[in-house]
Amino acid sequence: MHRSAFCLLAGVALSWPLAASARDLPTPPAPAPDAAPVAETADSDIIIVGKGQTRQVQQLDQADIAILTPGTSPLKAIAKLPSVNFQSADAFGAYEWSERVSIRSFNQNQIGFTLDGIPLGDGSYGNTNGLHISRAISSENVGQTIVSQGAGAIGTQATNNLGGTIEFRSSDPTAKFGVQANGTYGSNDTYRTFLRLDTGVLGDNGPAAYVSYGYLTTGKWKGFGKQKQNQVNAKFTAPLSPAVRLVGTFNFSDRREQDYQDLSLNQISRLGLNNDNVSNNFPLAVQIADVANNIDTRNNTTGALGADGFSDVTGNRPTNPAAGTVYPAPYGATGTVDDSYFDASGLRQDYLASFGVETRKGSAIHGELKAYYHSNHGQGTWFTPYVPSPSGVPISVRTTEYDIRRKGVFGSIGTDLGMFGDVTVGGWYERNDFRQARRFYALDSRTVPTRSALQLQDLPFFTQRYGKYTTDTLQYYVQDKLTFGALTVDLGWKGFQVKNKASQIVVSDTAVGSIDATDWFQPHAGVAYKLSNSAELFADFTESKRAFVSAWTNGPFSTGQNGFNALISTNKLKPEQSDTFEGGARFKSGRFNGSLVGYYVDFSNRILGTTVGAGIVGNLATLANVGSVRSYGLEAAAEVKLPYGFGIFASYAYNDSTYRNDVPVAGGTPIAIKGKTTVDSPKNLAKAELTYAGSVFFGRIGGNYMSRRYFTYTNDQSVPGRVIVDATIGAHVTIADRKFEIQGNATNLFDKKYIATIGSNGFGYAGDNQTLLAGAPAQFFVTLKAGF
Repeated sequence: MHRSAFCLLAGVALSWPLAASARDLPTPPAPAPDAAPVAETADSDIIIVGKGQTRQVQQLDQADIAILTPGTSPLKAIAKLPSVNFQSADAFGAYEWSERVSIRSFNQNQIGFTLDGIPLGDGSYGNTNGLHISRAISSENVGQTIVSQGAGAIGTQATNNLGGTIEFRSSDPTAKFGVQANGTYGSNDTYRTFLRLDTGVLGDNGPAAYVSYGYLTTGKWKGFGKQKQNQVNAKFTAPLSPAVRLVGTFNFSDRREQDYQDLSLNQISRLGLNNDNVSNNFPLAVQIADVANNIDTRNNTTGALGADGFSDVTGNRPTNPAAGTVYPAPYGATGTVDDSYFDASGLRQDYLASFGVETRKGSAIHGELKAYYHSNHGQGTWFTPYVPSPSGVPISVRTTEYDIRRKGVFGSIGTDLGMFGDVTVGGWYERNDFRQARRFYALDSRTVPTRSALQLQDLPFFTQRYGKYTTDTLQYYVQDKLTFGALTVDLGWKGFQVKNKASQIVVSDTAVGSIDATDWFQPHAGVAYKLSNSAELFADFTESKRAFVSAWTNGPFSTGQNGFNALISTNKLKPEQSDTFEGGARFKSGRFNGSLVGYYVDFSNRILGTTVGAGIVGNLATLANVGSVRSYGLEAAAEVKLPYGFGIFASYAYNDSTYRNDVPVAGGTPIAIKGKTTVDSPKNLAKAELTYAGSVFFGRIGGNYMSRRYFTYTNDQSVPGRVIVDATIGAHVTIADRKFEIQGNATNLFDKKYIATIGSNGFGYAGDNQTLLAGAPAQFFVTLKAGF
């Protein structure tokens, strides 16, 4: 079946690729004039660059997401843009443990994310101050995605955007009543349904709303387990006047996904890329743990040869001496207890709501005022052999638990002041009350698991850590846009004060105290000069700082109390800062659009946290201010509309990012990383796609190349480059105002065997590390869509 699907998709996609679109950046959109089509495949003007912008900025519309497999993360859609490095171990790009995005060598913790202006936090897996976009909104309801590869707009609600911003905007309710229904089936028994009901405009120029429901269940592509999500989105708009409208949103997500096993290069060489958790064989997991507990050849306290009654591997007493000291096949004598755990999962439940007012496009006085609330409850589970259950079972369930309660308000107001330009001022305040715990839950049988990784755990037998964290964020900005004929000048600055506090609910080894990051003046300046109707030049400078986060898994409180006190007393804990310089040219002539951009970034006060031991052990980090990073690079993008509905898009990015300082070691020799390439920073990224949009058929075939990536700071360990090809084919018809569509998708079309995510368990100075995730093989999906 796969061979037949491969031939079909490869042949037809080469003939019928779809022209995706990306347009000039708008102000907040007005309601659409008509019911949304099942798929936005109509031929239209394609603008891939931010015309008139004084910084590097690009936009994708819903069509760029609709052409991908339904349920795909919007982050995978932006992977085709220059300097965007996206990784995921699943076909959808939505599996959160593996999901990584970086821009110009800045990782997702250093990129600002917003949805309709609502801050989504720092993008980390254990997000302590937000949530991933794939949980915040269904991909079908994302209207626009705006990417700023530099430091981003100064008005963005983010205090971590050292390396750019990614702003998502939800689609508006349609002007006419409509129903959209999509159903997808594909590899690994993937089922996805999406239903959306639009009320249309009620009355004469009255309110409009929509509500949608999305459901996904898919089997893991290797090993055993499922990944599931239930999602509800709702939005309403109501005009108050021709220039002002009310806007409200509500989003709910319940996401439960069983994890893939993290790998090392050594594990891959012994066991292959398909090695995974043994979730279908609990007795085998128990046997592996028993063997680990029997390995005892040295004294754990002194290091001297000789047994001391405690395992050299786990530190536990033997749980079944008869199991011996040799791991079962295929792990064998050279295996480790970390080769395969029983199971692991990520469980997240989120509520996100907002309400406010905003002005229409072109209003003489423009602005918005919105309040929002976010509630999250989540658990990350690991069936760990390092902590036995009180029942004698050599495994327990270890959780990292998250409870977020965020509430905030943001707004802006601006107008054209004539000779003083278009002046805008804005502000943002948020209070984040966050609790984080590490707990262990007992298993009661050696033969069957008595707990499920897909269920939230209760009744712990041990709470190792439980902390309470508060973060108060206050940010403001001032921006002035001046126009002098063909010359546009943007001037402005932002400032913030972020206060972090940590206390312990359960006394533990984590740090407590308070710290703040304050900088009331972070300047921005940019210019754009229109050479002609088809060409313009631009240049800009932005200074940005990253505030601290509050958690014991990330930020200044992720180390022990002594380490935290030392950083404070020596004044070495300073906010990370980036100074970004960029400039380039944009071109638009007939059927051609293009851009060419160069940039230089000076990144200082880099805070590095490193841990010792396997990720499942959960040791605290050692933090250090390790100096600066220098990055420079080149970005090029081009798009050509060919005759007969065909189109070509291509982008290329070169990035040279290196450490400028060695890592100091107290009382020892510094670790030599100066001049080494930063981890997870490929020097070359190249993407291309051929598209077609016709009256009936549409399609796309796209390739994504990424060069070598290092996963140690000394660059002694790396993964090779790879090329991944995806394809789409489809057809749509309209019968009596009812729209029908069939769409086929192939991901990793040529079944490339490769390492997708690196750094799943962080990065080390040198040597192999269990921090890699294999990429999904070729997968195929078929979707039926209907709109009424």
